[in-house]
Amino acid sequence: MSKKVLIADDEPNILISLEFLMQREGHEVSVARDGDQALAAIRRERPDLVLLDVMMPGKSGFDVCQAVRTDPDLAGVKILMLTAKGRDTDLAKGTALGADAYVTKPFSTHELAARVRELLGLA
Repeated sequence: MSKKVLIADDEPNILISLEFLMQREGHEVSVARDGDQALAAIRRERPDLVLLDVMMPGKSGFDVCQAVRTDPDLAGVKILMLTAKGRDTDLAKGTALGADAYVTKPFSTHELAARVRELLGLA
């Protein structure tokens, strides 16, 4: 069963590789290149999962996560935060804001795909 996945990242190479990976996994994929686009797309498209970069122009991934978690209409959206910021404080902040999972860059595409399947209940 195809799931809707939104990829929000401002780095073109990461966006392209994640888009390819998620499509290869059989998901319907859309992309956003900054936090403001991401939040608008989440509200419009209601994806099953958002792969959300922390450091983006406009709203940060943390800001987007917080906005999604405070909107009851978006309660079912899963959020996997992707970031180069792997410090414990960043992980704690993402978790406190309601992220369902946190993956640090660089990451293994195999492990990321497995994590996505797990979050979407496809594992």
